[in-house]
Amino acid sequence: MEKDLQAIVDEANHLLVSVSNRPEWDNAKALILGPNGKLTQLGKGIGKLTKEERPVFGQKLNHTKKQVENIFKSSLSLIDEKEDLESLGAEIDSSLPPSSNFTGGTHPLTNTRRKIVSIFRKIGFTVAEATEAETEWFCFDALNTPEDHPARDEQDTLFLPRDSKWNNVKQKNDEAYVLRTHTSSVQIRSLINEKPPLRIIAPGRCFRRDTVDATHSANFHQTEGLYVDKNVTLKDLKGVLDFFLKELFGNQVETRLRPSFFPFTEPSFEVDLRAPNIGKLSDQWIEIMGCGMVDPKVLKLVELDPKEWTGFAFGMGIERITMILHGIDDIRHFYNNDLRFLRQFNQSS
Repeated sequence: MEKDLQAIVDEANHLLVSVSNRPEWDNAKALILGPNGKLTQLGKGIGKLTKEERPVFGQKLNHTKKQVENIFKSSLSLIDEKEDLESLGAEIDSSLPPSSNFTGGTHPLTNTRRKIVSIFRKIGFTVAEATEAETEWFCFDALNTPEDHPARDEQDTLFLPRDSKWNNVKQKNDEAYVLRTHTSSVQIRSLINEKPPLRIIAPGRCFRRDTVDATHSANFHQTEGLYVDKNVTLKDLKGVLDFFLKELFGNQVETRLRPSFFPFTEPSFEVDLRAPNIGKLSDQWIEIMGCGMVDPKVLKLVELDPKEWTGFAFGMGIERITMILHGIDDIRHFYNNDLRFLRQFNQSS
């Protein structure tokens, strides 16, 4: 029977020499490996062997089957390659230069983040980052957010199970973990870990239980800034933000501070801008970010004396700024992974 196995291997090689297309290949395979093929029929004869002969023959049968399958696999590759060449209608000209490989590019949100960071670096800000999973203390309490604030409701914030194990998150008492709703928690961690004077920019991803639509996403990105030093005033805040917005939108941009409220700043403001070069929004006052002077209560919570230290903080959405800069009307474009959209921001791709 061993001679029969070798004969089948030889026959498979002989059959495939004359095979030139897929139907012929299928017929040849059925003749050898099909339900009624020669190798299959030979395998059925194993029952006629003695108990001692069966294991030895079984091993040789399996080896032969793999050998024959590889022979047919190699033959099919050659047939497919030949058919591909024929479908081109002509032989490949080997003298032609190769087609250029696809070159990937950065995401529009990444481009905006890098631009924001580069502007603030010009005036001495450094980048600070921290974990996206936070305790309530870092995300809310340390920012002077009261317990009954709507942001702490489970309808607005994504809470994690209390038995979650996050080794890189400093837990206080028996607090619940949350996916951070803003990167303000980075400011608190920086104030705890570093001694003022402090000047940081904190870009990162945030999460809220928002219903996804043209202007909302449960996953989004923010950039927040913090400056704490001696004798920091509202004039410093206005000067920094004016410099940033002129670098971003051009020297013709106009800005104004509109009174607002945030738990962690006092006084607090919304920042509006008007610029002639932002498409259909040109010459309209539009809200761009929130800001304010750091509330003395926040400084006390991180064990800083508000009589000695003052500061300001601000925060903005990276998606919102990107949409204004490029005239994008739907936030969902950033997450749909449509190359027709993404390629507009990377000429090389």
